[in-house]
Amino acid sequence: MKKKNIDIPILMSGNEAIARGAYEAGVRAGTGYPGTPSTEILEALVSYPDVYTEWSVNEKVALEVGVGAALAGARSLITMKHVGINVAADILFTSAYTGIKAGLVVVSADDPALHSSQDEQDNRHYARAAKLPMLEPADSMEAKEYTKFAFDLSERFDIPVMLRTTTRIAHSSSAVSLMEPVKTSRVSGGFERNRTKYVMIPLHAGPRHIDLERRISEIAELAETLEINRIEHGKGSMGFITAGICYQYVREIFPEAPILKLGLVHPIPERLIREFNKQVDHLIVVEELDPFLEDQIKAWGIKAEGKKYFSNIGELSPGKIRDALIPETAPAPFSSTLKIPPRPPALCPGCPHRTVFKILNKLGYIVSGDIGCYTLGALPPFSAMDTQLNMGGSITIGQGMEIAGEKNVVAVIGDSTFAHSGITGLLNAAYNGRNELIIVLDNETTAMTGLQPNPLSGERLNGEPAIKLDYRKLAEAVGITDERFRTVNAYKPDDVEKAIIELKNTGKLALLVIEGPCLILQRKKKKK
Repeated sequence: MKKKNIDIPILMSGNEAIARGAYEAGVRAGTGYPGTPSTEILEALVSYPDVYTEWSVNEKVALEVGVGAALAGARSLITMKHVGINVAADILFTSAYTGIKAGLVVVSADDPALHSSQDEQDNRHYARAAKLPMLEPADSMEAKEYTKFAFDLSERFDIPVMLRTTTRIAHSSSAVSLMEPVKTSRVSGGFERNRTKYVMIPLHAGPRHIDLERRISEIAELAETLEINRIEHGKGSMGFITAGICYQYVREIFPEAPILKLGLVHPIPERLIREFNKQVDHLIVVEELDPFLEDQIKAWGIKAEGKKYFSNIGELSPGKIRDALIPETAPAPFSSTLKIPPRPPALCPGCPHRTVFKILNKLGYIVSGDIGCYTLGALPPFSAMDTQLNMGGSITIGQGMEIAGEKNVVAVIGDSTFAHSGITGLLNAAYNGRNELIIVLDNETTAMTGLQPNPLSGERLNGEPAIKLDYRKLAEAVGITDERFRTVNAYKPDDVEKAIIELKNTGKLALLVIEGPCLILQRKKKKK
């Protein structure tokens, strides 16, 4: 029985709606790592009562914490951007085998068009590979309701459920009706020992794989009758299969067309799709990035087209869909349209990172870089970062360069990224006798994603004080002596340059911490 509405509809972003949906579903734990476009989910969830929230040190840890909470009977929401699933994939795949007790929902916020990411990977493939159900909402109200449904589906089939959003859904706003939350009590019994289910040695994993195949097959059968997979009858011989934000685009351009809107994008309903195909002459699949739905539909022998018309690169839009399918209606270009020159992002005036990149450019080192706002040091006028592939990769890629014979390499990494996945690289360098200079740029926050705290900033997501990593003790623990460790002020360029040269000249593993608080963070604290 549905709970009673408690208010008139309000505008919410997709991220805020996911948080609200988790709250209404009785979520007990929310964990994640900040990353656009998912960050605001936990920032909204922390405001609700009786919900534990944390910024975990990385996505793998966030999912592990969430799995532990779910196994002990607490509904758990785990949030991350699409590349975060790469970091969490180990536990994600195995948790599909073990199953969960209380509902476990994993948000994958994909980023078509690379608004704030290093790639455009389509995480629907993860759902297929891990044999997990995946939901994809088309607006904020669906984001809330699908989150609630995901918890129920998770518990019904003893399986983690993935909720996929994209940047447009995460950050756009639409009307949301609020409902009263269910009680946040634990699933009865707490953690229950079951070693054949939860201890994944090969002896136990084999039967659990068989059970996983059974569960995902049952979900595929359920998909045929789910209300969130619906045929919208209309006029015309051309029918569309679509999901998520693309549904809104198709409905805008073809308001009267027949549409099969999918809310569950894995597994998809074969019989329903065959039924819809009989009602139209031409079946068009509209989806961003890869032909994920199209390939599955074609594999069933159903004639469908999609990527014949639409690129698998970047975002779609109403205009792109219209131009591809009814090009004669495309507006003629306006010859006097003002062309605005591109404005690439840049480090803020006065940013503490500016000093080190100016010096590194001057000294001519090969700079193995990392992900954060300091990645902008790769652009003019600094042009002082030569590689950047993944979170934490600066330290270990630099080690590979050294092994290959490059002696003029330094690794640069931010404080949050160092906590995320850089410390293991430091340990690897120490263990394997590498002679690397590692520079940590500590601005006391996770600046790129909106000033979130981290294990080096001294506070938690809810504002409570927390421990701060002691760099000197960490250096000592991996065998870096005092003469190979420095902490300097980012706003003292002579000290920064001297420290870089001296530590590099030791010819051994060295750690340099350059400290300077983010200017925006300082301004924010003053306002408070």
